[in-house]
Amino acid sequence: MTFRIAFVPGVTPGKWLRTWQERSPEPIEATMVDEGDQLAVLRDNRADMCFVRLPVDRDGLHVIPLYHEVPVVVVSKEHPVAAYDEIPVAELADEYLLQDPDEVPEWRDVSPAVRDGSRVDAPPMTMKQAVETVAAGTGIVIVPMSVARLHHRKDVTYRPVTGVAESQVGLAWPAGTDDERVEQFIGIVRGRTARSSRGQGDEHDNEDRSGTGKSAPPPAGTRKQPRSSGAKGSTPRSSGRRQGSHTKRSGGRGRRR
Repeated sequence: MTFRIAFVPGVTPGKWLRTWQERSPEPIEATMVDEGDQLAVLRDNRADMCFVRLPVDRDGLHVIPLYHEVPVVVVSKEHPVAAYDEIPVAELADEYLLQDPDEVPEWRDVSPAVRDGSRVDAPPMTMKQAVETVAAGTGIVIVPMSVARLHHRKDVTYRPVTGVAESQVGLAWPAGTDDERVEQFIGIVRGRTARSSRGQGDEHDNEDRSGTGKSAPPPAGTRKQPRSSGAKGSTPRSSGRRQGSHTKRSGGRGRRR
């Protein structure tokens, strides 16, 4: 039976799939699923494992936290934000967010329109549709960098947003699974070599809820899961520059490019 891997938009499992094909004669297939369907594919037995965006309901699942992603704001090429290297979320407070404000609580908490009840919610739309609307200059979206790259267009750009928590990607699979291929795939994601002992140093990953332990090699634009105990996936971080590096210049917003 084919080993089935699901992944949410923005995750790029190609290198792990290639390593699997190099090491194993077992067939493997990968399918992208909407983030809202990331747990259902496991619970409905449509996938054996899934790369998910954390946090998730861990009931009945094993989950390995893997890496963090930098949050970015997607704007039209002509937007003033495009002139800066990064932008504090407070500087976006008056922009029209084309998402449910609860998806970006840091923006929600500084938005005057949300605070005074004058905000008109955006109609439901896919991320592709939202980015098309951004290109028309009607609003913004704040998403993980990998999602911005996935939906990139010539008429939009993106910049890191400080003051917004980084998102986190993890690998999940149903608890009680007795499939040697699961352990084999975990080893590939964790970077073990073909000669490494499969179980060596990887005792189980549903206990790794603080995000401690080994990390998978992260894609570009992401951060490795920290090793220090007690680190939470929801801890806000900057985009890699020292705090305070978004000093305004000449009355502008953020840090000019």
